[in-house]
Amino acid sequence: MQYSTIVTLASSLALASAAGPIDGPVIPGTTGKLGNAAVVTGNPVGVTYTAVLPNSATSGIRGFISGTTAPGGTGVTFNVNFYGFPSAALGPFLYHIHDQPVPANGNCTATLAHLDPYIRGEIPPCDPSQPATCQVGDLAGKHGNITTDPFTASYVDPYVSSRAGVGSFFGNRSIVIHTSNTTRLTCASFVLSSNGTGNATNATVPSSPSPVPFKGAATNTVASVGAVLLAGLAAFALL
Repeated sequence: MQYSTIVTLASSLALASAAGPIDGPVIPGTTGKLGNAAVVTGNPVGVTYTAVLPNSATSGIRGFISGTTAPGGTGVTFNVNFYGFPSAALGPFLYHIHDQPVPANGNCTATLAHLDPYIRGEIPPCDPSQPATCQVGDLAGKHGNITTDPFTASYVDPYVSSRAGVGSFFGNRSIVIHTSNTTRLTCASFVLSSNGTGNATNATVPSSPSPVPFKGAATNTVASVGAVLLAGLAAFALL
């Protein structure tokens, strides 16, 4: 019976270690009903949109994300700076461009689903090795989840547009931050902060403290099961 208990503990540890994304495993090649996302060219030079997270009483997360036309007009360069995340047990945290802006009452649910002009859907999860097959707005899926607090990142996404009138345009939409189970924590609308003519708006971006590694709930779960397994093995050895 003792041996059986230890085997059960070992199996539990293996399952915890192998746990995949909440929406199931990545299936390479999954793409939108309208095909892969197209690389966006011809974006207007110098245009920047910025979303600044609100000073909300319901969330301590602060920071901003800005998107500027990338060099040559192909895609958008995003600069991300978020901090003040809640318990690591709720992570890893995700962030996406959502289809609608945030209404005046701040209701993040009203931003609707991810920006997804190619009708790809959220499930199965994005394959970051094939970003053209992902939802256009799935920034975390393509470029990585939030792994530190503060979290900073900078990257070019060639599938997002800073040019109004196309499906992949992000300037009239919003950014939403989620827990690992997709609960919405905070959100902000993108607003024009530079129109490419050298004239900037009054948009301000906050600073953040030094980054601290962020492990999230999955690591803690595996560590806890591992400790139980080691304790069981030690007890068995003493018999």
